[in-house]
Amino acid sequence: MEKLMITAAITGSRNTKDISPFIPITPEEIAQSCIECWRAGASIVHIHVRDLETALGTQDYELYKRVVDPVREQTDLLLSLTTSGIAGRNLPYEERLTPLAFKPELASFDAGSINLGGGVFSNPPDFLEVAAAKMIESGVKPEIEVFDLGMAITALNMNKKNQIKSPMYFQFVLGTPWGAPGTPKALLHLVEHIPDESVWSVIGIGKTHLPMSMMAMLMGGHIRVGLEDNVYYERGVLAKNNAVFVERIVRLAKEYGREVATPDEARQILGVAK
Repeated sequence: MEKLMITAAITGSRNTKDISPFIPITPEEIAQSCIECWRAGASIVHIHVRDLETALGTQDYELYKRVVDPVREQTDLLLSLTTSGIAGRNLPYEERLTPLAFKPELASFDAGSINLGGGVFSNPPDFLEVAAAKMIESGVKPEIEVFDLGMAITALNMNKKNQIKSPMYFQFVLGTPWGAPGTPKALLHLVEHIPDESVWSVIGIGKTHLPMSMMAMLMGGHIRVGLEDNVYYERGVLAKNNAVFVERIVRLAKEYGREVATPDEARQILGVAK
């Protein structure tokens, strides 16, 4: 079975310290959490940055730089930078795509619109076309985030038009209140619709965090964990940092007998350059 890539989703854009005091907010906290996850066994980090006044997500170049520079200096992690913007806020396309200036290995590509977090997470067709073209121009591989089957079909149609290159990398987001549920049946249904040569990973939101991780491990997929997706380590117990989620997956993978991919091995799996 292919070695297991572990992605750590460090902070997201919405949850603040009133939800959990352990969520990284400042660039220094975010960078330090990335480094801790790398030491724990993660090969990829998915990064948002936060406005220092509101503590909510922003696409500010300088804040990204304060995270990206030390992470690149101190680790060999693959960077997956978000282009998601903020649910309910219609950021200009150019602003959403700011992180591509850093030429990360990966960038999020949310292949459709969905109700999310009390607003509409808007990804209209013209934005997807602009984002896909800019990622090709920048040499960045899209991390195709899929909240329901329609998003996977959209990505497949864009692949047919050569707007997204093969092999594709899918990140299935399961367990949100508005999208596909975090169940084995939902995951199997999504995996059945993507090409065999695709690479895929799964996110289990909230209480589906660990069950969906285990399904991915068994099925040969890959796993994303972190405080962006779930603030609890176990029922009623807040996770004290992102690294504890990574450490648990590394431990379980070892018990199962599936090797964990290093960052360079993850680059080979995804077909990206450092």
